[in-house]
Amino acid sequence: MLELQNVCFKKDNKLILNNINIKFDETRFYVITGPNGSGKSTLAKIIMGLEKPTSGKIIFNGKDITDMPVDKRSKEGISFAFQQPVRFKGITVYDLLKISTGKDLCKKEACGILSKVGLCALEYVDREINASLSGGELKRIEIASVIARNPKVAIFDEPEAGIDLWSFKNLIQVFKELESNYSGITIVISHQERILNIADQIILMKDGKVSKVGKKEEMINEILNGSSCCKGVNDCE
Repeated sequence: MLELQNVCFKKDNKLILNNINIKFDETRFYVITGPNGSGKSTLAKIIMGLEKPTSGKIIFNGKDITDMPVDKRSKEGISFAFQQPVRFKGITVYDLLKISTGKDLCKKEACGILSKVGLCALEYVDREINASLSGGELKRIEIASVIARNPKVAIFDEPEAGIDLWSFKNLIQVFKELESNYSGITIVISHQERILNIADQIILMKDGKVSKVGKKEEMINEILNGSSCCKGVNDCE
């Protein structure tokens, strides 16, 4: 279990997160949504350790990880996929997957991981992670690297950002499979209706606070009808 207790975060004397209290349970798929500037991505970075809370605690499986650096959190089983995936000149997709698993992965195993995110392994396993790859391809490769780690907590920050319609539809399928088969905690920062519809629980944020938490059946109509955070969710129809 992952728990945030009274977490606050200030930057440049501005309160970004205000007294956040959330519990994330294993085998659950969570979507954190809310208007731009509500603190969603900052919250994801706080969990990963990319930012440190001004006050409060982060408890992971009974251990206080509030002051734990990123690399140690990664070893504890927390993984993060950035909104804009990083390109690595000179590193192939196969290299990245080997680094992600921390073992001498054979190419057959690497191909199996790539197939889970809808990529033809023979076309991608030996490609460099550089500008020749589209935004959608990079997103799926990054998700593959997260899957390869088999983390206890997988965090995805606005995975739909900057990708085309075809890639978005494939991305939704990847998340559906994660929701069905993944045994850890999945946390997705998003305002897209199709991703909200996959969630076990939706966390709505506003002005740096948790406004409401509930099952998608209780939350989604209220969010789509009454909040500007989901403006444009039908653009991908």
